Amino acid sequence: MATLSPLLKQATPVLAERGEGVYLYDTAGRRHLDFTAGIGVTNTGHCHPRVVEAAREQVGTLIHGQYTTVMHEPLLRLVDALGDVLPDGLDSLFFLNSGSEAVEASIRLARHATGRPNIVVFHGSFHGRTMGAAALTTAGTKFRAGIGPLMPGAAIAPFPQAYRYGWTEEEATRFALRELDYLLVTASPASDTAAFVVEPVLGEGGYIPAPPAFLEGLRERADRHGILLIMDEVQTGYGRTGRFWGHEHSAARPDVLITAKGLASGFPLSAIAAPTALMEKAWPGSQGGTYGGNAVACAAALATLQVIQDEDLVGNAARQGARLNDGLRKVAADHPEIGDVRGLGLMQASEFTTADGEPDAAAAQRAHRAATERGLLLLTCGAHGNVVRMIPPLIVTGEQIDDALGLWSEAVADAAG
Repeated sequence: MATLSPLLKQATPVLAERGEGVYLYDTAGRRHLDFTAGIGVTNTGHCHPRVVEAAREQVGTLIHGQYTTVMHEPLLRLVDALGDVLPDGLDSLFFLNSGSEAVEASIRLARHATGRPNIVVFHGSFHGRTMGAAALTTAGTKFRAGIGPLMPGAAIAPFPQAYRYGWTEEEATRFALRELDYLLVTASPASDTAAFVVEPVLGEGGYIPAPPAFLEGLRERADRHGILLIMDEVQTGYGRTGRFWGHEHSAARPDVLITAKGLASGFPLSAIAAPTALMEKAWPGSQGGTYGGNAVACAAALATLQVIQDEDLVGNAARQGARLNDGLRKVAADHPEIGDVRGLGLMQASEFTTADGEPDAAAAQRAHRAATERGLLLLTCGAHGNVVRMIPPLIVTGEQIDDALGLWSEAVADAAG
């Protein structure tokens, strides 16, 4: 008898039978408030009727039209629709299946376009588990340990984690940019650096928003040194932070944008976007793949984009995110074991610490389990596993936010004993 790999540990014990909106239903019929959204994937909620219908219709006409062999209409329509929401100038797209693949495609493009070998990433980054992406991932040693040697050419600079350093956001930003300048004259010469790769909000690294001044500082240095700025919007994109793209909370604009997760409401699809003049610098044969741009996934992605626009889900993420953040802060005010509450839009987190400020993973795990027992599904993150994150679908209502906050307050109180 075959079994799943023993390394695939579930964050919750739920055996899901069906999903509807912000809820998952298990095989016993119990309803769970899903504030994981499949790790930020089901932005339109589980089984949105318009997404379901688009996929169902496409399955009946064309499932697989390999897009370097033939072309198909869902892909062409999606490219056209994405042109309306991508940053100005990013008018060329390459589609893949996963975030990790898209990250590696962006690195390949950056090295081809610049002729430079090095890539700078930042402490706490998560860019994937494949060999190239793992070399760029510093959210925890579990993602990169025991598989070396990793891809060469990756240099790591500090991310402005104000709470971790015990500084103001301004102090942390000045420090991070100063250390980046130092790295460019020591470990990774600017003339050898192809790209900076950054998440507008650290994901697995602890849900830490990048200060606007930090992203703008990266943009200035990229321009000064001829370095490409790559925004990894795998988790922050498609309205998650209350703007369509997470980097839009700053004035910085990317040379390359990576998107996945919320792109197709659960169907495997990712992409990189860049100016045509940059994309055409990729070497012949460097872009391709069997399943990228799958017709059903593209149909679902087109419906997803239409739902986000028609139902003002970006605006709802901003409004409900503010409500969620305010509620989380009120819970934290009554529980000193929560040292920090932070996030953008519907990407919020509570960090658990001991009385002397050290990471407290055990408390976070207790709160996480207690929430699950009450029917609220959450995830943890952070290098120490001491951060509990909330990622509800963008369709979430104020009433559902309040329901979740009530359950969370009970869970934290229960965890505190």
